Amino acid sequence: MQFTGADIIVKSLNEEGVEYVFGYPGGAALHIYDAFHRQDDVEHILVRHEQGATHAADGYARATGKPGVVLVTSGPGVTNAITGIATAYMDSIPMVVISGQVMKPLIGYDAFQEIDAVGISRPCVKHNFLIQNVEDIAVTIKKAFHLACSGRPGPVLVDVPKDITAQLADFIYPETLSMRSYQPVEPAKSSDVLTAVEAMLNAKKPIVYTGGGVVLAHAQQELRDMVQKLGFPCTNTLMGLGAYPHDDPLFVGMLGMHGTYEANMAMHEADLIIALGARFDDRITGSLDNFAPHAKILHVDIDPSVIDKNIKADIAIVADVKEVLTSFNKELARRSDDINSELTKQWWQQINDWRGLDSLWYHEDSDVIKPQAVVQALHKVTGGQAYVTSDVGQHQMYAAQFYGFSDTHRWINSGGLGTMGFGLPAAMGVKFAHRDADVACVTGEGSIQMCIQELATCKQYDLPVKIINLNNRYLGMVRQWQEFSYEKRYSNSYMDSLPDFVALAEAYGHVGMIIDKPSDVEGALKEAFAMKDRLVFMDFITDQEENVYPMIEAGKGHHEMRLRPGSKA
Repeated sequence: MQFTGADIIVKSLNEEGVEYVFGYPGGAALHIYDAFHRQDDVEHILVRHEQGATHAADGYARATGKPGVVLVTSGPGVTNAITGIATAYMDSIPMVVISGQVMKPLIGYDAFQEIDAVGISRPCVKHNFLIQNVEDIAVTIKKAFHLACSGRPGPVLVDVPKDITAQLADFIYPETLSMRSYQPVEPAKSSDVLTAVEAMLNAKKPIVYTGGGVVLAHAQQELRDMVQKLGFPCTNTLMGLGAYPHDDPLFVGMLGMHGTYEANMAMHEADLIIALGARFDDRITGSLDNFAPHAKILHVDIDPSVIDKNIKADIAIVADVKEVLTSFNKELARRSDDINSELTKQWWQQINDWRGLDSLWYHEDSDVIKPQAVVQALHKVTGGQAYVTSDVGQHQMYAAQFYGFSDTHRWINSGGLGTMGFGLPAAMGVKFAHRDADVACVTGEGSIQMCIQELATCKQYDLPVKIINLNNRYLGMVRQWQEFSYEKRYSNSYMDSLPDFVALAEAYGHVGMIIDKPSDVEGALKEAFAMKDRLVFMDFITDQEENVYPMIEAGKGHHEMRLRPGSKA
């Protein structure tokens, strides 16, 4: 029996174990949508904007480790999806995007809703395909999932002309796949493992620096075993939070532009940086000229292109970080007698002195809500077990600094691209993955309006996420930079004419709350999370002038942090 190309696409997704496809229909994709209507194995989720589809698939992927799947039409359908594709690409999130295309004979003739999807997506995908024959669909879908999920993960786009989705072919889905030109994972050399362990055992001022790669590799237990064996300080990047428990005494907090004083100072003064699944991006390093002047760099990453890209490695291991950590732990167990805590005793004394500064302190106020206090109350009310998505801005940093993550895959945010509008649709994807879990979207009054139409999707599919809107009536991070670097010239950072968010939430069929007193914060959160079957939009009216500290400003090094006025360094 033969099937249409559209049926083959849907059957291929079913073979890959896909539960949900997030998308929005249009002419070039209608054969595929008709195929979805004629089956019950894979559920299509109708979002309200293609960007929302990509962010929802992204959130689903981050919360599960499975690939997110998106279906959009040609032209504006695929261009609307580009921001979400780029978001996933920057953070190495596995995603397969299927885009409809105009009929094959019309390609290149400026047909209605034609766009070169392969060309326009090339800079922000791991790979892309334009299907040329109906017989190629199944194997191409197989390749797309293999590429998206193996090695360093990322989004893969499959562009399918409409006429090909109507043609007939046999359905044969490959059980195995071999791609001669793509061999992403090689085991670590034993000699490199021995060299790395020797460096660890001789370090006097070491620090373990981990990024999103540890999360993606599900290597948190191997990381924890190694850190505890060695007794070394550990810091996570924004993308790596949760890989090491926030309340463990060996954890020195988040690293980077808004990281803790002790984490940043430890990086600056270290003699050995053990970088695991991290890429030394600019938000982590600060000024490259001032970065870690005394340190030997041990860099482990699955992607060879990040080695020596920003910071030259003294010891480089290109391999899966989980496999490498397993090898490290075996060698450390064999050499357990060589682990000498006396070597790092003075180092820990110095770190604890830096800790004494309490770089995250803020002025509590009985008259105005502090955004940090809202996040701390959120942690208390949810027991630190919620899945927390965020948009981008001050609220994102407050969530990272003050929620306190002890598990991976629970902190869902756009780190690399910094995409406003990410939080709500990402929370939808998380909620589809974990129906019974608490899911909170920490956002701001600017970011939430970027994809606020997805409140309709939440209503249609009964997604009772909790929206924590830290409303300071400004584009907060823009305002902060303008205060520090532009002599308080607040150009276009004030949010005039904000909607009544309570009325807006209610118009979509949800519950709205406005909270403007510090004494009401915890009680309101408890009330909201007690409503297990309702989306609650919580509009917290917060301090307009509160800033995120510490902060490494442009051109500065880790040791040149701007601290809250009144701090003593």
